[in-house]
Amino acid sequence: MSEAQKQIILTGDRPTGRLHLGHYVGSLKRRVELQNSGKFDEINILIADDQALTDNADNPGKIRENIINVVLDYLSVGIDPEKTTICIQSALPALHALTFYYLNLVTTARLSRNPTVKAEIQMRGFADEGLPAGFFTYPVSQAADITAFDATVVPVGEDQLPMIEQTREIVEKFNKTYGETLVLPKAMIPENETQRRLPGVDGKAKMSKSLGNCIYLSDNAKTVKKQVNGKMFTDPQHLKIEDPGHTEGNVVFTYLDALCTDEHFSRYLPDYANLEEMKDHYRRGGLGDGTCKKFLIQVLEETLSPIREERAKWEKDIGAVYEIIQAGTARAVEKTNATLARVRQAMRINYFEDRSIIKEWEKMLKETGI
Repeated sequence: MSEAQKQIILTGDRPTGRLHLGHYVGSLKRRVELQNSGKFDEINILIADDQALTDNADNPGKIRENIINVVLDYLSVGIDPEKTTICIQSALPALHALTFYYLNLVTTARLSRNPTVKAEIQMRGFADEGLPAGFFTYPVSQAADITAFDATVVPVGEDQLPMIEQTREIVEKFNKTYGETLVLPKAMIPENETQRRLPGVDGKAKMSKSLGNCIYLSDNAKTVKKQVNGKMFTDPQHLKIEDPGHTEGNVVFTYLDALCTDEHFSRYLPDYANLEEMKDHYRRGGLGDGTCKKFLIQVLEETLSPIREERAKWEKDIGAVYEIIQAGTARAVEKTNATLARVRQAMRINYFEDRSIIKEWEKMLKETGI
């Protein structure tokens, strides 16, 4: 495992829609920081279209339509294709073979205990409608993704930690059975607790296209303002400006926790030196929700405006975007095929590369006198 000494990141997204602010604060911003840190030998971003099909098999067009959208979002936030490989999951045949091999190392009982799978099943209503086998086994597919790239680090949210645990179990089982072959990955979760899961503007636990509670990275300023002023949840007990307010569970302050800096106050709200001063005023009363939302809109616009402008540049040359995906996928094919070859060698099923099977048969025939 010559690659085991390298520091390699694998991360990715399901291309089921445009990426939103939750993706940005939870993963995209951190990916750019990691990409530019110089601490990693390889960074790979997988567009997980296979995984997206596990619950969208009847609508593959939805996946196809959003692949370019997702890549545009990557490029607009600062993912650099010269430093980061962007590739498409379904175009990497090695992942499918590895998934099949790993399925033999996992029981259905173990998969059914995976907390992430259980939560996703409930959220999507599969318990009532019947569970697609592909969705049930997607933790194994994810293990194939991670190990195929020899990833040492996988940036994830806390809700995905059971998936990394499952991958580590598969790696340990494979290495114990066939010899040291696969790299054991570690999870990396966001350092800022408020960035681990940004709620929807309506206070729901997760941003969702179907709930209409997202702020997309590609939304224009008018749409962002409408989402904040029209839908964003504050404190229902804060009826008058002079009333004491609660900042805990108040979505406006949750977003400010994740996004604002002291510099934002000096530019847009100099009455306060920092967010804690603003929170103290809100808690004791005398600070209106309108002022808080106006400040948040200014912070959001400063965050999203350059992303929006960068996306517009790339949208003028979709052919170049396509070439980035194609080139990244070609590199990933080579990388993942090498891992598959190593796995097949460890399992001794590389029959045509390892001709020792001939010598074994010749020896057996000689010993038995046949």
